[in-house]
Amino acid sequence: MAVRKKITPFLWFDHQAEEAAQLYVSLFPQSKILSVARYGEGGPGPAGSAMTVNFELAGQEFIALNGGPMYKFTEAVSLMVDCEDQQEVDRLWNRLLADGGEESMCGWLKDRFGLSWQIIPTVLSQLIGDPNPEKARRATQAMLQMKKIDIAALQRAHAGG
Repeated sequence: MAVRKKITPFLWFDHQAEEAAQLYVSLFPQSKILSVARYGEGGPGPAGSAMTVNFELAGQEFIALNGGPMYKFTEAVSLMVDCEDQQEVDRLWNRLLADGGEESMCGWLKDRFGLSWQIIPTVLSQLIGDPNPEKARRATQAMLQMKKIDIAALQRAHAGG
């Protein structure tokens, strides 16, 4: 018997839900478009255009809606990605910024659709959470100066170099 998910993030787009879902599933393993429901004749969207797109990112299900321009994403909600290494940080950072994304601070960015992401290496929480308060402070201060997280620079700061 399949387990039904209790909570599914629902993302409101103006008209780019299908394009966004296609980008997102291209970035993560175990990701796919599950289904697309299209507007019919007389629907609020153009006939044949995507109304909702159900998709899965790394095993987490999402629904994207083409609901029109009345609501926009804010940084109050973001998707945090736990990255194994600098290569993964760089790849996701560059792909999500492509074609009009916007960098922010401390590993945060907005993609071209306005959705906020946190591209965070796993090691960050270890370095800024170090039980040695001076090491943790140095790593935290280094992070606060970064846009994209640079693991080597964090490690140097943590070590005192």
